[in-house]
Amino acid sequence: MSRVSDLVDAYRAELSLTWKDNVSGGERVWMLVYPPDLERQMRHSLPNLGLATTQAGHDWIVLDVTDDFGHWLSSHRHAEAFYEEPSDLTQSILDQFETTLVARIRQTLEAAPTGAVVSLVGIGSIFPFLRASSVIKSVDSAVAGRLLVLFPGFHDPETHSFRLLDARDGFNYRARVIDPQKDLT
Repeated sequence: MSRVSDLVDAYRAELSLTWKDNVSGGERVWMLVYPPDLERQMRHSLPNLGLATTQAGHDWIVLDVTDDFGHWLSSHRHAEAFYEEPSDLTQSILDQFETTLVARIRQTLEAAPTGAVVSLVGIGSIFPFLRASSVIKSVDSAVAGRLLVLFPGFHDPETHSFRLLDARDGFNYRARVIDPQKDLT
């Protein structure tokens, strides 16, 4: 089997487990971690992930944030200046984008049915402008079902830390990691 089909199977196995209702928002976040070079194949497998979700009796919602930064930046009043001099993108300006992105994700999570899986696709596109950890921590309280984060990077099980696109993202997180090598029992 391929690495991608192993990931889909691991996700399917995770779906088969009983969902506990008395867990925090952070524990309702599932990280589907894969090497960045599998990004295209993982996107291609979204229908398989969706099918596994609906077969398990849950609604499936895909939220793709890949183009959000580009759309936000192009509509900014100083867009031309940022294109000419990217170093003008200060942290306070990037904080404005983070606020916009978090609001969009929270809106999707809050509108989702209680038992739904919201799949967050394209989190790698915010690198190096924002930290995935900050965005996820800002939205986890709005997760009613599960938030599946397709995470192109790496997970260190010893420290439970994540590296987005092979750069330390700076978080040790409560999220559940979906790993084909992990024993689910």
